[in-house]
Amino acid sequence: MSMIKVMVIDDEPEIRKLLHKMVEKQPDYQVVSACGDFSEAVIDFTKYRPDVVFMDIDLKGESGLECAKVLTELNPRLKVIFATAHSEYMANAFEIYAFDYLVKPFNMERVVKTLNRIRNSMEGYHDAEAGKADKVTRPEHHRDKLFIKGKEQACLLDLDEIILVERLEGYTNIVTTGEEYKTSTSLSEVEEKLGREAFMRCHKSYIINISKITKIEPYGRWTYVVKFKGTDATALMTAQKYEEIKKMFA
Repeated sequence: MSMIKVMVIDDEPEIRKLLHKMVEKQPDYQVVSACGDFSEAVIDFTKYRPDVVFMDIDLKGESGLECAKVLTELNPRLKVIFATAHSEYMANAFEIYAFDYLVKPFNMERVVKTLNRIRNSMEGYHDAEAGKADKVTRPEHHRDKLFIKGKEQACLLDLDEIILVERLEGYTNIVTTGEEYKTSTSLSEVEEKLGREAFMRCHKSYIINISKITKIEPYGRWTYVVKFKGTDATALMTAQKYEEIKKMFA
């Protein structure tokens, strides 16, 4: 696996140094830029093309959200991790742009978990073509099935066997009780085919089968980790979706 390029954007030099050290202690990661304001960030981003950006929410009075918007328009696959001392501002940011967020002062264990998730999401990117699918449908006469037509094979999945669907680097991965299926179809397209009867889009990168949930654990103030029966795979859930789940079972 090639090195994962990271950019740190924070207006505090000591925070930049701290994140630089934290990130480069982890295997497969390289910090290619560390800068402190909006304009410098855009210049360095176009120069170094990082895969991951740690973004302060407040850049010398400028908006980290606006900066993230510009950078994700330049690279829609960019992983943005917001960093802030003001966690009350994170809910909307996390819903819209963030892969994850960190609250200052940083917890090393939390940083490592986030970097591990990113690494795992990027593994297999180069294998995506092998499982590439050009069509995902839910047949009209077999509404309990999801049909995946790939380049060299076709699969018919029982909806109640699907545990979660996740968007990884360049492809969508469908996790069932027995196997995993890769498709080039977007997460939004799969969500449309699955419908909302049993499935929930719990995060920008995850759809889950509500009936398969075994445990939901806090992963910071605005995020939760969802665990399931039948797989070791996990999903992230936003605080907003967690509230929806609680109302369902109230």
